[in-house]
Amino acid sequence: MLALNASPKWIESLVEWLYTYLPTWITANLTATDAADFIVWPLIQIGVMLVVVLTAVAYLTLAERKVSAWIQVRVGPNRTGPLGLLQPAADGIKLLIKEDVIPFKADKTVFTLAPIISMVCAFVVLAVLPYGPHYASITNINIGLLFILSVSSVGVLGIILGGWASNSKYPLLGALRSSAQMVSYEAAIGLTIVSALIFTRTFSMQGIVEAQKSLGVWFVLFLFPSFIVFLVSVVAETNRAPFDLAEAESELVGGFHTEYSGFRFSIFFIAEYANMVVVSAVGTTLYLGGWYVPGMDAIAAQAPEAYREAVLTLIGVMAFAIKCGLILYLFIWMRWTFPRYRYDQLMELGWKWLMPAALANIVLTATVFIIGKELGLVRSVGGVLEMEWQGKVFFTVAGFLSVFPILALLNAINRNSKSFNLRAQRTTIPVSTRKVKLSPGVKPAGV
Repeated sequence: MLALNASPKWIESLVEWLYTYLPTWITANLTATDAADFIVWPLIQIGVMLVVVLTAVAYLTLAERKVSAWIQVRVGPNRTGPLGLLQPAADGIKLLIKEDVIPFKADKTVFTLAPIISMVCAFVVLAVLPYGPHYASITNINIGLLFILSVSSVGVLGIILGGWASNSKYPLLGALRSSAQMVSYEAAIGLTIVSALIFTRTFSMQGIVEAQKSLGVWFVLFLFPSFIVFLVSVVAETNRAPFDLAEAESELVGGFHTEYSGFRFSIFFIAEYANMVVVSAVGTTLYLGGWYVPGMDAIAAQAPEAYREAVLTLIGVMAFAIKCGLILYLFIWMRWTFPRYRYDQLMELGWKWLMPAALANIVLTATVFIIGKELGLVRSVGGVLEMEWQGKVFFTVAGFLSVFPILALLNAINRNSKSFNLRAQRTTIPVSTRKVKLSPGVKPAGV
């Protein structure tokens, strides 16, 4: 794992001063510059990132309660602090002082490790996300996208282990549902990413943003069907409504975390919202240009030369936060707008709708890309794609028009599917096999 950029001068000066007091067996094997670039500065960035993300997660819970109140024409939290801004702190204190209950026959070790696994997997991937140019990104690895997919998929083990270790029926059912759900929708997410890689030609998260910056266009215009499939899949991947079958309160009480309380429950809660932040950041990076916005270089050029990098970093971080905020708002809006799916509907949507749509999108994207290359609308220079405005218009129009053949394919595949229509299922059952409940004293016909 390599540092993305050199540390600031004041960090190097501080480390050089500290080196005068360290033993020679340390200073002889590690120079002050390497220590500043690869140890001290990344640790400072990680600390800042954790504080910012944990604060964002805390206030995301408040935003969800506020938005749900507005949707339902209520007020929402407004008592704790000015405008209710201290409500997340009050909720955290409440969870910390609550009694920590462990079921008598639970596997105590696994019961304790399960929420930790979920939270650690959610936070580890934050290290490779590009929050902005220069100092706003912690590290850049050439397989960053694969790293995010692999580590985030391990997070489901925390849910499975938590449901199993509780030694209770409802958590076990929630864990089984979650495992099947995540396997289904992770496949769709992986396929949507393939279509984006046709234009990025790299797994590096920073490289994906740079590809969109060099073209001067966000990939959501070229890959609109892929973006829609990605959004639906990540909502299901994070167990959010209307796909929260793993926590269905009306059926499973609380799902996999039914037996959790106090601080352990808060860890699961933090992991869920941290995963929302992660998938929003990945979607922003892949489809919405990441930290790039048109004209940001021109704005930074107006600042004094000594502050241009700082201004560019600030603009990039603000743009990245706004884009992630829009996707997070979509998460909240969907929860309080759509009813929960049945479990068979959930699995059918993943395997019979999203998977064929993602596969068809790969074929169409590759076909359109080859046609554009043959027409000279796009060219590769040093491994980086370049195109004029004609190419951008061509790929944008093709991206939006590809929605129609995908919809036609889905209609052909699911034309005879009746699982979404209970009335149609009931009408196909022969009358002779239906069970009819008779009133007391009434005899069946023919008796």
